[in-house]
Amino acid sequence: MTHTPSQPPTTPAGQREILFNAFDMNCVVHQSPGLWRHPEDRAREYNTLKYWTDVAKTLEKGLFDGLFIADVLGPYDVYASNPDAALSSGAQVPVNDPFLLVSAMAAVTEHLGFGLTAGTAYEHPYPFARRLGSLDHLTGGRVGWNVVTGYLPSAAQNMGQEDQLEHDARYDHADEYMDVVYKLLEGSWEDDAVVADKASGVFTDTSKVHRIEHQGEHFKTPGISVVEPSPQRTPVIYQAGASTRGRAFAGKHAEAVFINPPTKELAKQSVQRIRQAAVDAGRDPYSVRIFAMQTVVTGADDAAAQAKYDDLVQYIDPIGGLVLMSGWMGLDLSQFDLDQPIGDVESNAIQSTVETFQKASGREGEPWTVRQLAEWVGVGGFGPVIVGGGESAARQLVEWQEETDVDGFNLAYHITPGTFEDIVEHVVPELQKLGRYKTEYTSGTMRHKLFGDGDHLPDDHHGAQFQLRRQTQTS
Repeated sequence: MTHTPSQPPTTPAGQREILFNAFDMNCVVHQSPGLWRHPEDRAREYNTLKYWTDVAKTLEKGLFDGLFIADVLGPYDVYASNPDAALSSGAQVPVNDPFLLVSAMAAVTEHLGFGLTAGTAYEHPYPFARRLGSLDHLTGGRVGWNVVTGYLPSAAQNMGQEDQLEHDARYDHADEYMDVVYKLLEGSWEDDAVVADKASGVFTDTSKVHRIEHQGEHFKTPGISVVEPSPQRTPVIYQAGASTRGRAFAGKHAEAVFINPPTKELAKQSVQRIRQAAVDAGRDPYSVRIFAMQTVVTGADDAAAQAKYDDLVQYIDPIGGLVLMSGWMGLDLSQFDLDQPIGDVESNAIQSTVETFQKASGREGEPWTVRQLAEWVGVGGFGPVIVGGGESAARQLVEWQEETDVDGFNLAYHITPGTFEDIVEHVVPELQKLGRYKTEYTSGTMRHKLFGDGDHLPDDHHGAQFQLRRQTQTS
């Protein structure tokens, strides 16, 4: 298949389209510590199928592109050097496997995509590729994989290691992991290997199934894939690394990238670097869809939205916020008093983080305490927060896109599923009025919906070199 260079998606009105993912996690507390206590929140039902199928139906009603499910494989234990505060606050623990949710949600939807987080550090790529291919079959090609290399030492220790690999070494390991997955999903079975000939009794033409013969530094995988080609073969590849090495990995592999800068200026810089990384890898800069994290508190009008926000803040759990911040920053924030002024804290990491948050909040120059830092992440985590009625919120999202060049937003919830219900009711119609949001789904796989150019990896993607289709066509 020949793919043309991609461009930013546009609506029928000719305007640049805004894409939406819902941002969730198979746990009680994802990005807003303490808000599980809100009387309208259903996060406690995270371990039931009905919660997830209800969320999926709401998102499809609102024409969301996908549900992006985060994951961690270990508790946040940087705060106070143990997991107790994470456990007591529910901060991303308990946390269940996100893969097991997808079949049920796919069964009650027709178009919604599913971006699943899974790491490359602890599971061999051979069984993992089978799980990816299986889900791509069961969803009709609506699966994406958010590739992570891991960042919590607790996960490494529970998997029998002293600590994680060094940062850049994790990406070197992940590069080879990706190649094994590509070889299995793209390079083992030819498109027409399955003949299912009842007359002859032959199901698979053995001449069209090939051993991958992978022998690398980290993996030895000589045999065939046991999964026949799925609609996308390789699911859409997501990635979220912000470091120089992480961006190089994204430029090589990612088709969608998640960023979470709290200000437009930082987001614009991130977008420029990611698009350049794609160019450096020989790809079109818009062959990567970039989603910025955003939390939206909305209602019928600005006053209703502000009243909702004021109601939410009384449920914030500052300790839960510091648990997450400690994990994200790699710094134990339990050593500081909640009411200690940030100016007295001798940490460059905290100082720079707070300066960024102050700028995002419009309160530059004001003294902040450790408690205020925790409360800032109490609604929406590390990302920015929009508070406004549907029309106001829609216009602010348009401004974010126009000023940063993002393709869309990973929308974190404050309460669930109420956040998503509010966005569907109030924000989506206003974006549609502006000609910036789809009015119906495109048919096809997740990749085709995002790029409008077919189901499979494009020719300029690293994984395309392993495609048997192209080898057959050019032989």
